[in-house]
Amino acid sequence: MGEPETVRRKRLAYRSLYRGVRETDIIFRRFVDRHLDDLDGADLDRYEALLDEHDQDILSWVTGRVPVPVRHDHTVFQKLSEDVSANP
Repeated sequence: MGEPETVRRKRLAYRSLYRGVRETDIIFRRFVDRHLDDLDGADLDRYEALLDEHDQDILSWVTGRVPVPVRHDHTVFQKLSEDVSANP
């Protein structure tokens, strides 16, 4: 039996806000505030996979310095990227 969805959302929110690199903390905080409650189970899986990546890789992807890998080329990453573009 998996964890309840409310517990999972809280866990992901916590992981999003305390990563260690200020820039990614800010990026993920905006994402959590705007989108976390609206994600379905599959999108939560995608988001959790993004959280497993290194901060420097995420920063390179969202700024466009490095193309986003195919495994993260999905709507969750697009929302994350759009938030960065809209709020540099």
